[in-house]
Amino acid sequence: MDNELQQFVAVGLLILVAVGIAASMLMLPFLLGKKRTHSAIKDSAYECGMPAITDSNARFSVKFYLIAMLFILLDVEVVFFLGWAAVYRQMLGEIGWRMLAGGAVFLLILEVGHIYCWKKGALDWAPKKERA
Repeated sequence: MDNELQQFVAVGLLILVAVGIAASMLMLPFLLGKKRTHSAIKDSAYECGMPAITDSNARFSVKFYLIAMLFILLDVEVVFFLGWAAVYRQMLGEIGWRMLAGGAVFLLILEVGHIYCWKKGALDWAPKKERA
């Protein structure tokens, strides 16, 4: 039993050192540092030395969130294809054509969604200008 527990001693010591370093980094500024003084000027937000012009809780357009969701969707698709491509060559002999067809169907479904979003105007950043 002692031999089995002995292999976890290094992990336990590593956890203790990590917790000790984290605790000391959190406590040393309180113990050694100066106390902060608060004032309205010091606590106000500024950018590049200039006072803030607008409210920090400004509202974003819904289009911003739509573009963000589309980006996440396409990002997940890239992650899927990285794993797919990594094992494709190894699987080429066994199920290569079926795997290629599965990837093609996935891309086709994704492209149908992409075209739908494009036609609905979800990818337009600015409103369309009317021609005179």
